Amino acid sequence: MNATFKLQRALAAQRLSPQRSTRGSIFKHATQWRSYSTPLAATDGTLPLQGIRVLDMTRVLAGPYCTQILGDLGADVIKVEHPVRGDDTRAWGPPYAKYKHGADKEGPGESAYYLAVNRNKKSIGLSFQHKSGVNILHRLVKECDVLVENYLPGGLKKYNMDYETLRKINPSLIYASITGYGQTGPYSNRAGYDVMVEAEMGLMHITGSRGGEPVKVGVAVTDLTTGLYTSNAIMAALLARARTGKGQHIDACLSDCQVATLANIASSALISGNKDSGRWGTEHPSIVPYRSYPTRDGDILFGGGNDKLFGVLCDRLGHPEWKSDPRFLTNSDRVKHRPEIDGLIENCAKEKTTQQWLEIMEGSGMPYAAVNDIQGTLNHAHVQARGMVTEIDHPTCGPVKLVNTPVKYSHATPGVRTPPPTLGQHTNEILAEMLHYGEKEISQLKQDGVVS
Repeated sequence: MNATFKLQRALAAQRLSPQRSTRGSIFKHATQWRSYSTPLAATDGTLPLQGIRVLDMTRVLAGPYCTQILGDLGADVIKVEHPVRGDDTRAWGPPYAKYKHGADKEGPGESAYYLAVNRNKKSIGLSFQHKSGVNILHRLVKECDVLVENYLPGGLKKYNMDYETLRKINPSLIYASITGYGQTGPYSNRAGYDVMVEAEMGLMHITGSRGGEPVKVGVAVTDLTTGLYTSNAIMAALLARARTGKGQHIDACLSDCQVATLANIASSALISGNKDSGRWGTEHPSIVPYRSYPTRDGDILFGGGNDKLFGVLCDRLGHPEWKSDPRFLTNSDRVKHRPEIDGLIENCAKEKTTQQWLEIMEGSGMPYAAVNDIQGTLNHAHVQARGMVTEIDHPTCGPVKLVNTPVKYSHATPGVRTPPPTLGQHTNEILAEMLHYGEKEISQLKQDGVVS
């Protein structure tokens, strides 16, 4: 056994109580919460990250989305929030889930934005402007496997919460930093919001109508992909720690993740050396027909990806003669005559409702889809059948509907176990049960404004 492993075992032994136990693999340094309000599932692998503890020092979207993924998979996530304001998104409304009668809460309720990315977490209201607050964080770091933060590079150093300081407290800590532009490079100290990164890193340029203005994607997709990349990196680092015993610093940023998710568009530009082809709306630059068309009451998308599928579309639209038209015989022909075939399909599609076309296309083998709004999506029969909308009882708002975790497993059962916490809901619990603070100490910390 090398010196690193001996050190890790010693550190683990120091933080374990009789009610906690170490396990093999990635859980070698993980511990279980002892008496929290939500019982843990049996240690049978149904929660893949059970026993992993995460200190979540993030706010808004990319970071909370990352830690929510870890929470869905069974990790114990401690969300650190400003003791008065909380996460910025708590104020980002309307809409709000209104407080139920008798909840003894003032204000409009819990914002839908906050509820979207903070389930399966515990909230501690804590100010690390106070030395006592930093002491609490340092004690939490000793008990955690992962820390995730999204402050500007160097922003936590003045609070002694930077990686170099914390690795001395817990050498096995995996410390993930999420920023706009990374820890290095000329833009590293620039604040980065999703829409700015979409603009600067190419996504906005290729999004929007053909010939129209550049537009942002309808959801903050760069934040979300960064959260996904970071959660994946954290799990890889946990696996690496199982082999080496070492933690590490993860440097994730919106700009890198946005460049990575340009995917085939970036590859085409790199290989050809040419300027990209710009915005195509719902069209495809090299497949025709492949776009949405207005119907009598909405829109429908058809994807004629090859000559056979184009033939199927012609038959279902009631115009088999288009198949033998010299202008449309092959995909290359159709690309050359894009305006003509698109115009014919547009005129045809307007003759019926979207639902009528869906029924006509059913069973054809032809790729097609209605263009649904969000309510239409959430109430979609397939979405409902796949369990993508779930309901959970919130302590102050009552029953609240949330989007469920998307990936299904043959054995594991990740999902929404606990509702997004209210601000400071678990402060007493964490301080008393995990860090062994007494009632008088907690009361004094609250009087001093260190915690809420």
